[in-house]
Amino acid sequence: MNAHRRYAASTLSLAISALLATGVVSAQETGNSEPEAPAVEVDDARTLDTVMVTVERREQNLQKYAGTAQAFSQDDLNNLAIGKELRNLQVAVPGLSIANQEGNTEIFIRGVGSANNTELGDPGAAPHINGNYIPRPRGLGMMFYDLERVEVNKGPQGTLRGRNALAGTINIVTKRPELGGEFSGYAEAEAGNRNTRGFGTALNMPLGEYAALRFAGYSLEKDSSFTNAGLKQELDPAGIQDEQAGRLSFLYEPDDKLSVFAMLDFGREGGTGYPGANIFGAACSGGSCPGGPGFSPGELDLRQVVYTGPQGTLDSTLWGFQGNVAYDFGSLTLEYNGSYRDVDYEQTNASSAGILWPGRDISARPPEANSGGIDYDSFSTVYWSTQSQSQVHELRLFSDDSARLLWTAGLFHFEEDQQVGFFSLADKGVFYSGTEFTMPDVKGQSSAVFADGTFSVSDRLRLKGGVRYTEEKKSRYGIGGNWTIGLGSESFGCCFNVRLGTDGFKPAFTSRPNFDVSGLTTNADFARFLLQGFLQAGSRDTLTGNLAGVIDGTRPNGTCIDRPDNGGATLDCPPNGQHSFFVLGIPSQQFGESKFDFFDWRAGFEYDVSDDSLLYGVVSTGHKAGGFNDSFDPQEIPETFKPESMITLEIGSKNSFDLFGYRSTFNVAGFYYDYSDQVFQDLAVIATNPQTGEATGFALVNRNVGKSVLYGLEAESRLNFNHGFGLNLNALYLNTEIKEGTVADVRSQNFGAGGATSLIDLSGNQLPLSSEFTFNAQLRQVIDTGIGSFDWQILASYRSDFYLTQYNERDVVFITTDAGGAVVTDRVEDAATAGFPDQQDGYTQVNVGTGWTSLDGSLRVEAFGSNLTNKDISQKALVGSGINVRFLNDARAYGLRVRYSF
Repeated sequence: MNAHRRYAASTLSLAISALLATGVVSAQETGNSEPEAPAVEVDDARTLDTVMVTVERREQNLQKYAGTAQAFSQDDLNNLAIGKELRNLQVAVPGLSIANQEGNTEIFIRGVGSANNTELGDPGAAPHINGNYIPRPRGLGMMFYDLERVEVNKGPQGTLRGRNALAGTINIVTKRPELGGEFSGYAEAEAGNRNTRGFGTALNMPLGEYAALRFAGYSLEKDSSFTNAGLKQELDPAGIQDEQAGRLSFLYEPDDKLSVFAMLDFGREGGTGYPGANIFGAACSGGSCPGGPGFSPGELDLRQVVYTGPQGTLDSTLWGFQGNVAYDFGSLTLEYNGSYRDVDYEQTNASSAGILWPGRDISARPPEANSGGIDYDSFSTVYWSTQSQSQVHELRLFSDDSARLLWTAGLFHFEEDQQVGFFSLADKGVFYSGTEFTMPDVKGQSSAVFADGTFSVSDRLRLKGGVRYTEEKKSRYGIGGNWTIGLGSESFGCCFNVRLGTDGFKPAFTSRPNFDVSGLTTNADFARFLLQGFLQAGSRDTLTGNLAGVIDGTRPNGTCIDRPDNGGATLDCPPNGQHSFFVLGIPSQQFGESKFDFFDWRAGFEYDVSDDSLLYGVVSTGHKAGGFNDSFDPQEIPETFKPESMITLEIGSKNSFDLFGYRSTFNVAGFYYDYSDQVFQDLAVIATNPQTGEATGFALVNRNVGKSVLYGLEAESRLNFNHGFGLNLNALYLNTEIKEGTVADVRSQNFGAGGATSLIDLSGNQLPLSSEFTFNAQLRQVIDTGIGSFDWQILASYRSDFYLTQYNERDVVFITTDAGGAVVTDRVEDAATAGFPDQQDGYTQVNVGTGWTSLDGSLRVEAFGSNLTNKDISQKALVGSGINVRFLNDARAYGLRVRYSF
């Protein structure tokens, strides 16, 4: 276990054989009273439901928006079997990828995003709730209930949404209270496979004619899709869900000028956490593991995991408050948006010995055995702690919607304080027993001024333009690096293992009494600092006993504890009871800061070819925040990295038309991205074995060494037919290519073998998570009967193969050096043989939904099924020395949902 675990870690053509679509059912308009209407209107299938969105910061018809976006109402999410599972949204949105790595939501749009989910990282696709920016998307899925709609906007939104909207945005819009003096609401219950039990409710409570409150809440319990395939059956697998959330909203609108909205929300997430499955041991068959099984991922059940050591746990709470006050002065409106969010996240990763493969020996291996079986008494694992307090303030002026010049201008300010901890333990480790990064004081700040406008040159032609200037700064104070412990035996034999993290162990994280290591120089200083790293030792930990006598000087070389060595040989204690040599190392002082400013702009046009046809073109830019690296050797590791930047050209057409007497749409857009100052993670040595000089610890370093080009074509259509049938189609062709980027290959780390890594030129590779072809088709029907309406829908989503990492299964070059740094051996293995296959095969996923709604709309019964073919899809991979961890999609889920509205 080492420090890199912390970071995770041709031409443009498309044959269109049919009209292509959004896969979007109608988004419900605000202000509808309970009971809610079905997602597809049944009274007039000849009309096309209007989908209203706020992707350009003002409410508008999605079909009139000059860009590529999709919107889904809560009914759409239910009918498409997406429900309250945020990851499932990607099945309905081409180009969207969402993974959950250890509780952090990672969003990529058209291959652009960010996988750096530490305090040093920022999202590359910006999440929002009711238009308010969310900087730390942990627990974001707990917001996915009682929604007005979810908006997915593709392409950089630098002038409109600002911070970190490089790839685009996801905006979760909650249901607002409904005015009019009526009490209404609903209660909903669902049950399904994997012991799924869910309950949701909403109450709309009038406070006179002009004000109302709305309470909404839900709870969900669901068993894991993983299986404990090992012998330690008392361990529950990762992925068990236990969630509760609530939301209270207030709306006051005494007239058509003043609007006051406020919302308080709370969520708790328990269960067993979200670590992935390590397939390295199953895939490797080369020099790194001679005689290894060499299975491909497609031959394995990736959900059969052999769990060892500690029980994985998750304990996360979040709450927030946001407010919006707007006053219409006639020709302009003044609006204030503000929010505060608090995140308190803790996770103990479920430790494992990888996955089960055919013929694998999973018998219990005693510590002194040399081969075969599994050491279930290994408590090597990772502890996470993330606390975040953030606030966003925005003051905005904008024109009346009827003005010839539609403009908006404003000020934006964001602040975040974080306290974070990461502790990676290597139980029974020799010379290296863990990695700690604990930061009690992390600050981020961003301020911006912006303006955007659309001017009507004529009745048909409009010109668009916008600018935004941003200043950002970050700082961090704490500690980070490796714990080094070397304990010599009799005759200076190496080395006694140290046990750390067994049953009952609790890390200290920010409860440490001191984070200043600048004056610590002696073993006594180091021993005291290490002991302060945990609040409670595990029941079978040895570290406290090993360090006995060091601090008070009675045993300068510590206390030797007789016990078998993990490697198979029994080591003897020296006669004096102290270790023959005694080496301690502690994390380094970490202090980083950065300050950057950047300028975003957009320019474009809209032209109404007819009342039903829009032609548009726009050039826009976006940035993702820069930052700083961990503080080690400044000659090897740059102190800061610049913001990433992107400039995009999109040209498109949106069309509504009558087809066989029914209203339908066809939209198409071509796009080109120039992605520069791209951050790739490089490798640097942060710890060495003092006996041999060999590297024993590495850290990933952010460097602006990349440049990529992306282009593609996206087409969408929604068609209505007779007898209540409808067909939604959506297709995306996407070509991505890394043009520049040479980094150290983290797959080739050689611990204890010189510590050398090879360089790899990524030029010509595809960006991770970018499929060349994606195609969605949703067939739906609503049948009106004398006892109510029946509806059904089938969503089939095809996605061609894609790579999970930047390496694209390039060969791995392993280098071994001697103590002087000279190359001793140099071998090449293909990625699969070395244990690093990283290509996800193409697949088709199928979701279905069917329901009945009573004549008065008060009762709704639904049956749903997602991922019906039970495809195991890797949505992210984390690779490194001996590590190829896959983070998977949700397995097949099906169930029944009943909803009563009043």
